[in-house]
Amino acid sequence: MSDVIIKKEGDPVIQISVMLQNRVGSLSSLLKMIKQHGEEVVGFSMQDAKDATIVRLILTDPEKIRRIFQEKGIPHTTCRMVVVAMRDPSVEMEKCLQILHSGETNVDFAYTLLSQPNGKSLLAFHLCDHEFGSEILRGSGIKVLYQQDISR
Repeated sequence: MSDVIIKKEGDPVIQISVMLQNRVGSLSSLLKMIKQHGEEVVGFSMQDAKDATIVRLILTDPEKIRRIFQEKGIPHTTCRMVVVAMRDPSVEMEKCLQILHSGETNVDFAYTLLSQPNGKSLLAFHLCDHEFGSEILRGSGIKVLYQQDISR
């Protein structure tokens, strides 16, 4: 049996998660700070609770914003996401889920990204096995994007 070499296509898309106090203006302040540092939010999700909100962000330069968060003492976490581009989301989203299911890869959570200039819809998945999930999607003809693809 020969070793299979998987060609690396690019750096994985990184999501930054921040917990914010559930107060008026806290999200606006966070997004304003990101914009003041010349970065754009290309993906966004919130999960709220009574006292706090978890904000998930996909950014044009997550490493830059991660450094800024560290300098400012803003607690955050990062994780790798699998982002797919879809021409026809009503068909291709179901296809992605079927591929991941057949590969026995669990989807922890997913959300759509903000509109893209090329007109394709983008969907971000957090998978239990990022590399395997990316590989089986690519192998099935799904366009998987990398950080370089979404950075502007």
